[in-house]
Amino acid sequence: MLRTPTNPRSTPTAAERSFRQFIRTFGLLERVMQPYFARFGISGAQWGVLRNLHRAEQEGQPGLRLTDLSRRMLIRPPSVTGIADRLEKVGLIVRRASATDGRSKHVALTEKGRQLVEQVLKVHPAQVARVMSALSIDEQEQLDRLLVRVGERLAVLADGIGD
Repeated sequence: MLRTPTNPRSTPTAAERSFRQFIRTFGLLERVMQPYFARFGISGAQWGVLRNLHRAEQEGQPGLRLTDLSRRMLIRPPSVTGIADRLEKVGLIVRRASATDGRSKHVALTEKGRQLVEQVLKVHPAQVARVMSALSIDEQEQLDRLLVRVGERLAVLADGIGD
């Protein structure tokens, strides 16, 4: 077959097939998880903020700066700000001035937010197991190792260090 710029080869490479499947799987995961989180009145992105604030509390931090939350979630600060705005309006988080930096704001869970996180965490392991049930435990561990490697490579590329 003649190779042209619009059709360089008839058969995608293993990397292209894997990449497409990765994107497709991520889209399907969002489609499954969106109604799951909607049952609790939140979005997946809002769950990310709530869960990270909950983890911070468990680590002994009463709140996080929006920039730290952004870094933890791997999303841009303006996106975190928008999510935080919506969570604050419904009383799940509160913003406070930083004790050490007057220019900085910390966000923390309210009691209502903490109760919602606990409610989700009661059923979340079952939802994760349901999503991952297509794979055996060994396959799940293998997938974890592979995703860690891909994630490490993406971190290098995101930092502008890679080729």
